[in-house]
Amino acid sequence: MASWNSAPLQVTYQLLGWSAFVCWVISFYPQVILNLHRKRVVGFSFDYALLNLTKQSSYLIYNASMYFSKVVQKQYFEKYGYGEMIPVAPNDVAFSVHAVLITAITMFQVVIYERGSQKVSKLAIGIVSVILFTAAVCFFVALPTRSWLWLVSIFNIFQACLTVIKYIPQAFMNFSRKSTDGFCIGNILIDFFGGIANLGQMVVQSVDQGSWNNFSGNIGKVLLSMVSAFYDIIFMCQHFVFYPTKKACKPVASSKDEIKEHLVRRSDEAAGLPQQIMCDASFT
Repeated sequence: MASWNSAPLQVTYQLLGWSAFVCWVISFYPQVILNLHRKRVVGFSFDYALLNLTKQSSYLIYNASMYFSKVVQKQYFEKYGYGEMIPVAPNDVAFSVHAVLITAITMFQVVIYERGSQKVSKLAIGIVSVILFTAAVCFFVALPTRSWLWLVSIFNIFQACLTVIKYIPQAFMNFSRKSTDGFCIGNILIDFFGGIANLGQMVVQSVDQGSWNNFSGNIGKVLLSMVSAFYDIIFMCQHFVFYPTKKACKPVASSKDEIKEHLVRRSDEAAGLPQQIMCDASFT
């Protein structure tokens, strides 16, 4: 396994990686907190929640296998060369563990909170079913030859494909409702910076090693950063440009009593004005 050639680049790599980790960890919570505060999940796409849970689970299988399994690492070096570095960092594993847990909590909120007429679509259920069936078939294909690197790479492909499609239900829901109400934009803003930091981490590693194999060897991580940033821009445009939240005007008086109180207060102020003028004059 290769070592770092530049200490500053190694430090930069770690800083970018953990910056991406912090951003992505925080990005999950605004939606969870919004659901908790509203006690309802209307406006939040259930298809997105289900696809995201499946995606994060696939990504965890890939990251954990690549980082901890000596067998998978050996097969990686045999394919890409022993002079290469493993394309999975500790922050990738930590992020995946947290992501699976927090997306599971989000799915639990979908179950227990008011959801109106919303439900998971048959298309989303079908996509998840196809992925589970394909994963089972690939496992039995890899079993005779012990092609574990190929198998975990399949899970990386799953997460990459789900990254491409998981945002579509939420984007379409915002478009059809002409509103982003119920979908928290805070997680999108933080997620965007996390994706940029994650991509920067891979660039730093490639510059230090003089090789871009970590991009081809972990195409899922590349797509994760680029596709996430692409959809984040779409969501930001929807929220701030196309469907901005309209602030309701606060009424001056909402009842007859408030109107009466307002008029009395104005009359008292008017009556007291001459007296105040006289008092002021006496001090001049």
